[in-house]
Amino acid sequence: MVDECQYSHAGGVVARTVDGEREYLIVEARRRPGVWVLPKGHIEPGETPEVAAVREVQEEAGVRAAVVAQVGESEYAVNGQPVCTIFFLMRYEGEARRHEGRALAWRRYEDALRLLCFDDTKRVLLQAHALNP
Repeated sequence: MVDECQYSHAGGVVARTVDGEREYLIVEARRRPGVWVLPKGHIEPGETPEVAAVREVQEEAGVRAAVVAQVGESEYAVNGQPVCTIFFLMRYEGEARRHEGRALAWRRYEDALRLLCFDDTKRVLLQAHALNP
């Protein structure tokens, strides 16, 4: 992590178990249909990164989830400005009202890894999967 880059975004690697199989939540990028990402968004003033991650997962996917552990971070630039995102492994707790109409999918680890479009988010999923029993 570059020292001058402070977290501006937070996101979640949401996991659930269905029929004994671990699945992970992925969402379609808002501005790029067909591009799959992990749910994330801006940390609002006064929010902790954990609270922002929980809120963003609910807004983007209509999923209630609880933070389990910090799993990684990603950095990139948008219009020359750094975007620093912290990700948390999160436990699925149920459905909630969605605020956005983007596509979402629950996929087993190998499928989610294959569908994610960016190396940094693939790395975050790998780190989360390694933590998840």
